[in-house]
Order: sequence, then structure tokens, then C-alpha cells
Amino acid sequence: MDELVKQVVEKTGISESQARTAVETVVGFLKDRLPAPIAGQVDNALGAAGGAVGTIADKAGDVLGGLGGMLGGKTD
Repeated sequence: MDELVKQVVEKTGISESQARTAVETVVGFLKDRLPAPIAGQVDNALGAAGGAVGTIADKAGDVLGGLGGMLGGKTD
């Protein structure tokens, strides 16, 4: 999850604390709404090293980067 938080900070320009809160909120939202077998794999995907987390972080960072731009944060 730390890699995802780092990506959100870099893409949006928000603080690490704000990014961690955003990531935890989104992860919780997904886990509440996904079927149990898939929801159980969310933590595994976020805790895994390498490719899967990097891809998740990149995609989430891209989305949140756009949000940061709309909210007056850092833009690329």
C-alpha cells in the first residue's frame, strides 16, 4: 500500500497523510462491495511486491492526479 500512497502523493501533490487516507478509503470501499473471495485478494494485491502493485498504483495515481488538478493540486 505504501507504493500506492507514494504514487498518489506524486500525482496529486497532496500530503502523505491525505494520500494514505484516500487510499484507505478507496480500498475499504472496494472491499465492502466486491464479492468476498475477490475482496480477500485486495490486501494481497496491495501487499505484493512488483508488477501488480505498480500497475494498480499507476492507474490509481493517474485517476487521482486528475482529481488533484481539478482541486488545485499538482498537475503534470
